[in-house]
Amino acid sequence: MIKYEVLHVCKQSGARLGRLTTPHGVFETPIFMPVGTLATVKTLTPEEIKEVSEGLILSNTYHLWQQPGNDVVKAHGGIRGFMKWDGALLTDSGGFQVFSLAKIRDIKEEGVTFKHHKSGAPLFLSPEDAIKIQEDLGADIIMSFDECPPPYESYEYMKNSVERTIRWAKRGKEALTTDQALFGIVQGGLNQELRKFCAEELMKLDFPGYSIGGLSVGETKKEMYEMTRFLNPILPFDKPRYLMGVGAPEDLVENVINGIDMFDCVLPTRNARHGSALTTIGKVQVKNEKYKLDFESLDPNLPTSISKYSKSYIRHLFKAEEILGMRILTIQNLAYLKHLIAEIRQAIKEDRLLDFKKEFYAKTNYPQTKY
Repeated sequence: MIKYEVLHVCKQSGARLGRLTTPHGVFETPIFMPVGTLATVKTLTPEEIKEVSEGLILSNTYHLWQQPGNDVVKAHGGIRGFMKWDGALLTDSGGFQVFSLAKIRDIKEEGVTFKHHKSGAPLFLSPEDAIKIQEDLGADIIMSFDECPPPYESYEYMKNSVERTIRWAKRGKEALTTDQALFGIVQGGLNQELRKFCAEELMKLDFPGYSIGGLSVGETKKEMYEMTRFLNPILPFDKPRYLMGVGAPEDLVENVINGIDMFDCVLPTRNARHGSALTTIGKVQVKNEKYKLDFESLDPNLPTSISKYSKSYIRHLFKAEEILGMRILTIQNLAYLKHLIAEIRQAIKEDRLLDFKKEFYAKTNYPQTKY
């Protein structure tokens, strides 16, 4: 099980500094968790993951269920033994695939019938199945099975979806046989009434933490930020809040101010594989022609194990389709988010997070949204 404590509230912004204690590590929050979908953060070894993370990473239940199978992972002692990771772990439930595989699935009260995303073979996943698979995977923190609906569905669709997600959360909680920390997931799209209802019903079930799902799935930044700000006073103060699938630098800054403690996202690693770097001055598209003879390091303000490589060299690696280029940018992007979230924590401690926000936008090219 986990323990969460609020250590300090920023007098300027109301943002929270917390301490999350898990069976495999103690972490200050806010925290960003790199995504290791298939028991690997793409292109990195577990030793390299330690350098660019706080020691808490995420893996994907649906994908590990399919490959190599939760039984294989369990035989290794769970994900930790399988990938030789000695840090803490969180797994999602497979609920996001209900959204992302919308064209090849059928939702019923019992669960979801899928077609395999590659072979097309029929699959079925229930709330109880999702819990059993996550028990086999052995993460410290696990998620309830939910439906992640598209943000602009009708009120009637959203209402039925939310009510089903609540029933599924109750079934999942009843199915849990381990001491893993099971979080409830607040859904409801962009409807504040339904979000409030979902949060309050899940709180009656007394989960050790609460996730916010169904954001960063097609809505605007303004709509995302307005929803996290709306939920901030509703969710329990003394339990962690996890905003799922959100990790752009500006989204970390804005959503910490709105009361979020935990984040994950594939954005830093996916963008890295396409030549887009996150740095202390903003995004850098390293494949651009202007870097052909640029001998400076990618981010002179952030010393890391890849600082010795020039933008010119990294650009060459991408143009030559060398895997090393992807590895270098993956390390850079995750190292930057680790650095940014540490700066955010320090600003909370010093009661100056709103000042930090102004400085952040003034010195970077990350986009600011007024809301």
